[in-house]
Amino acid sequence: MKGQKTLSISLCALFLLPTTLIAEWSGNISSRVSVYKNEALLDNQKRVYSSLALQPAYSKTWDNDRQLFDLELFVRANDRVSNTADIRELSWAYSEREWEFRAGIRKVFWGVTESQHLVDIINQTDFRESFDGEAKLGQPMLNLVIIQNWGTLDLFVLTGFRERKYPDDNARLRFPLPVTDDPAKFESDAEEKNIDYALRWSHYLGNWDFALSHFYGTNREPRFQKYGNQFMPMYDIINQTGVEVQATIENWLWKLEAIHRDGAGSRYFASTSGFEYTFFDIDSSGVDVGIVAEYSYDERGKRATTPFQNDTMLGIRLALNDEQSTEALIGAIVDNGGEGVILSLEASRRIGHSFKLTINGYLFTESSPGEFMYAYSNEDFVEVEFGYYF
Repeated sequence: MKGQKTLSISLCALFLLPTTLIAEWSGNISSRVSVYKNEALLDNQKRVYSSLALQPAYSKTWDNDRQLFDLELFVRANDRVSNTADIRELSWAYSEREWEFRAGIRKVFWGVTESQHLVDIINQTDFRESFDGEAKLGQPMLNLVIIQNWGTLDLFVLTGFRERKYPDDNARLRFPLPVTDDPAKFESDAEEKNIDYALRWSHYLGNWDFALSHFYGTNREPRFQKYGNQFMPMYDIINQTGVEVQATIENWLWKLEAIHRDGAGSRYFASTSGFEYTFFDIDSSGVDVGIVAEYSYDERGKRATTPFQNDTMLGIRLALNDEQSTEALIGAIVDNGGEGVILSLEASRRIGHSFKLTINGYLFTESSPGEFMYAYSNEDFVEVEFGYYF
């Protein structure tokens, strides 16, 4: 019902737009097939799933480029899994030389590391769309940007909390027990109507880019309580202070993300740091090869709500720099406590001017019962997506 309501709002927004805007749509239509190596553990799950997605987008400037309108919708029709619909962007912005003001539904990304984005907290994660947590829901907000020679200061007022979305009962990569959002529990008496606040200062000095941020409000990442034969999410009020640092020194790219979070009855520190070294234009072939290494630490240890407690990520990034923009990232996340390895593949290639082929795959080595990734031990899969871009 929530997805249908969002879709209805999206369609109404389309009809309210001037016809001059509707004439210039861009975006993509894609078909996805996911194939799992092993038979499902539950009778209502399958080895093969398919879906169709539509993601139209529009951006329009006027008033000598001082005003900007952005729109991005997302709809996915799934095979035997609930359909999804969301407004990823629906915002207006007004900018002057030293400040900008933005209002509406937006996506805002913070972070520099590859294996996880600790500081990225503005938008809610949509695990129905992407296992790696990269897919985000649109967030209603007001955003004032102050641009000065001492840096850029972003001030956020976030209105309307959105609950995290998880795979359905008959989907793969789901939790051992289904997650119910009816009811969900909130620490704030205002529940999902609680207003959250955030600020971020970013600047650069030579080859160094850095940012400091703070968030106060409802945690995007819930804790879970047993509710019958289901998990019930609990959303706490937190304070989170974050740091981002990235240095570009010749062929090296050094990265750091770190947070200190207070809430949910505990305080803890977590960080992800590492580097990427790129061999450019190997043997004058135009091919670039990057070596990626990162280490993730979470002070909570076994109590952490993510798999990145004491883990090392190693990867190889390949860019052919050809006309088809062929790229690939092969990675391994190793639990330093000996509790398993996650192998991953992300690859893409343009076909002609308007089509793109994307392949993603994950292989989960066996871990011990009680470990975070144990529920996914049977879920090795490959996902192929073919999209048309217009």
